[in-house]
Amino acid sequence: MPAGAMAGVVDVCARLLRALPAESAHRMTVNLLRMGRGFLPGNGADDPRLAVAALGRTFPNPIGVAAGFDKDAKVPDAIVELGFGFAECGTVTPCPQPGNPRPRLFRLVEDRAVVNRMGFNNAGMERAAGRLSRRPRRAIVGINIGANKNSSDRLDDYAVCFSRLAPLVDYVVVNVSSPNTPGLRGLQSRDDLERLLGVLCARRGAEVPGVPILLKIAPDVGEAEMDDIAAVTLASGIEGLVVSNTTIARPATLRSPRAKEAGGLSGAPLFGPSTAVLRAMRRRVGARLLLVGVGGVDSGAAAYAKIRAGATLVQLYTALAYEGPGLVHRIKRELAALLARDGFARVGDAVGIDV
Repeated sequence: MPAGAMAGVVDVCARLLRALPAESAHRMTVNLLRMGRGFLPGNGADDPRLAVAALGRTFPNPIGVAAGFDKDAKVPDAIVELGFGFAECGTVTPCPQPGNPRPRLFRLVEDRAVVNRMGFNNAGMERAAGRLSRRPRRAIVGINIGANKNSSDRLDDYAVCFSRLAPLVDYVVVNVSSPNTPGLRGLQSRDDLERLLGVLCARRGAEVPGVPILLKIAPDVGEAEMDDIAAVTLASGIEGLVVSNTTIARPATLRSPRAKEAGGLSGAPLFGPSTAVLRAMRRRVGARLLLVGVGGVDSGAAAYAKIRAGATLVQLYTALAYEGPGLVHRIKRELAALLARDGFARVGDAVGIDV
């Protein structure tokens, strides 16, 4: 089937999936991607202006899928076949865990948003490692790691996950910012963060030299917390920050009755707060750390705003639930047009231009 026709079929499937409960639709989407390998609507080579050299790799474009979509590393290569520049799997914990009770994933249709309180539901690092070890190492794939909810030693959980999974991926993201594991965000405090990153960097030096480490932070951090995060990460030797995770805040502009659900809010309402934190962190770390911009990206203009605020790479997830997989092609076209309009020969020239 021609790529254009296949893209149409995929988008029709996406519309049908939106009629299902959110978590059921997500599970079916992953299964469809597993079955559709080799038949997905890639669009050939990307505009050369979109290529990015980062983390020791050359990304064909800067648009990736954020952690949470492919929790168990089932379809990273299928994600890239859709036209994304990279995929991030996870969050993965050492031991399998079911996550929080259902329902735990809610569409806020009126707000183009989602609330989730999934709670790191995943099949554990061994299942993820098995899948990652069998895949061809062509697409750029990262892994997002976390701690088990009932762990007695969360620092050890991160260290164990890192040792097991880092050799199998292109980069590792340390998730200390999910609002759905009690106490996890406390690891963003200066002392705990110094210990955690110290342990992981020591493991890297001894076991897998050269694998980039990034830290994923919350959008709900204040000025003092951002100062501490910047100081610790710059001193630690890690390569970057992912800005940001979901928010526990509820803007007054939300219209959906689902806004009252507990959990992390993502989607369009997160764009402003997450971009503000991104810009603030770029001011603090300069060009010394790579930044990945996440939160509310649903267009080329939104991706461009993240890049101009300091992001070298951009991720999305929630917008896929509303727009379908054809979204990535539109974003890339719009982003290339914006770069051309402003006279940038490559996307890297626009990084941080507004800071």
